[in-house]
Amino acid sequence: MKSKPQLSFWQIWNMCFGFLGIQFGFALQNANASRIFQTLGADMDDVAGLWIAAPLTGLLVQPIVGYLSDRTWNRFGRRRPYFMVGALFTTLALLVMPNSPALWIAAGTLWVLDASINISMEPFRAFVGDQLAPRQRPAGYAMQSFFIGVGAVVASMLPWLLAKAGVANTAEAGMVPDTVRYAFYLGGVVLFLAIGWTVLRTREYSPQELAAFDDAEPASATPAGEGVAIVAGSAWAWLLAGIAMAVGIHLAAGDRMLYVLAGLFAAYGALVLIARRLQPTRMLAVIVHDVQHMPSTMRQLAVVQFFSWFALFAMWIYTTAAVTGVHFGATDTSSAAYNDGANWVGVLFAAYNGFAALAAILIPWLVRAIGLRWSHLVNLWLGAAGLLSLLVIRDPQWLLLSMVGVGFAWASILSLPYALLSDSVPAAKMGVYMGIFNFFIVIPQLVAASVLGFVLRHWLGNQPILALAVGGASLLVAGLCVLRVHHQNQEA
Repeated sequence: MKSKPQLSFWQIWNMCFGFLGIQFGFALQNANASRIFQTLGADMDDVAGLWIAAPLTGLLVQPIVGYLSDRTWNRFGRRRPYFMVGALFTTLALLVMPNSPALWIAAGTLWVLDASINISMEPFRAFVGDQLAPRQRPAGYAMQSFFIGVGAVVASMLPWLLAKAGVANTAEAGMVPDTVRYAFYLGGVVLFLAIGWTVLRTREYSPQELAAFDDAEPASATPAGEGVAIVAGSAWAWLLAGIAMAVGIHLAAGDRMLYVLAGLFAAYGALVLIARRLQPTRMLAVIVHDVQHMPSTMRQLAVVQFFSWFALFAMWIYTTAAVTGVHFGATDTSSAAYNDGANWVGVLFAAYNGFAALAAILIPWLVRAIGLRWSHLVNLWLGAAGLLSLLVIRDPQWLLLSMVGVGFAWASILSLPYALLSDSVPAAKMGVYMGIFNFFIVIPQLVAASVLGFVLRHWLGNQPILALAVGGASLLVAGLCVLRVHHQNQEA
């Protein structure tokens, strides 16, 4: 068997350039969705629930797209057809969302937007694993992080930049300001063109070529064959636990968002039971089987991802409310102070993504110096320090310093777990395993959307700034969990 050829810097550049566009859409969503919801009349208690569309969509879309892209090969390629389909629908959603006339339309458009981004994004993760030899994968994922950082810097700052250029930053009650609307329009154009560049400027290995490379079946991976029986295990326990939790929430008149957790438990148990009755080669049966037989490295990384993405989701949901309320002293969404604060959140989000782009350049050297696991731990703890510092800093300008740590954590989260994972995944299942791995991105977001509103209201005095403290603590835990991860090229 032969090794994959080493790609040049510009070949890696071209294959990762599409992530610039993906992050344009993702950053506009993260920095402005809460602002749009609040502008359209959402109460703070409901904001986390409205965000639930995003992780739910990822939970459904990513493994399906991964499964299908593993089995796609035509004149357009293996992963690239999904890049373009996702780009088209994401662009359309970006044009619609800031013009939503009602809250429910904005929430529905967020669902479409996130589904479309996931259709493009999930195959991009597998694309790096397909194209690069193991020794180049950390550099490939770091390049993706670089483009994520650059794209998000510009996208997050767009409303602020447009306001500086004289575009109206306030609007009548219930209307989204022009700064946000025009930012979404520009984002749609950039996203489509950037993904189009990657599609036109890269080639893909055929399934036969991939199977001939020496990294096609890592020694540490579960065999890639399909049709192995699904283990029922505790499926009934998951199903009954979910039902019992839902009944308990109803009887106690508990927070309605807690039903999401009950639904997750019940849904997993039900899907396992359904998959056992299907032919072993059917999509649901294959995905459930692969979930049950995921590599041990992936199981260990799942815990790290859970705490990492729980923290990120807390930041995305509550930074706007925290900064506008604490640092700008405003809660009226039609006031100039609130909109100035919301624009500054865009600048802060741009800043952490800018620092992430710089961190992506440094991370490969850090990995060579102290290894993948210790590098990830250091970066996660820098992120924890950044989030926790928002509790003590009161000058909005100095919050830029907090974003340095957040940026290092963000760059690391977007690259090092995938580098650790890809070396333990068979090439034939790279797409579906990357999709399953993203379960551990969306599940913590669902948990955050389910419980953070309840925790904020009942335990944290309805102070959004304290939700960011919870996020900082979660990153500290994630860093500790990295030390449990086994890597086949593990450093001493």
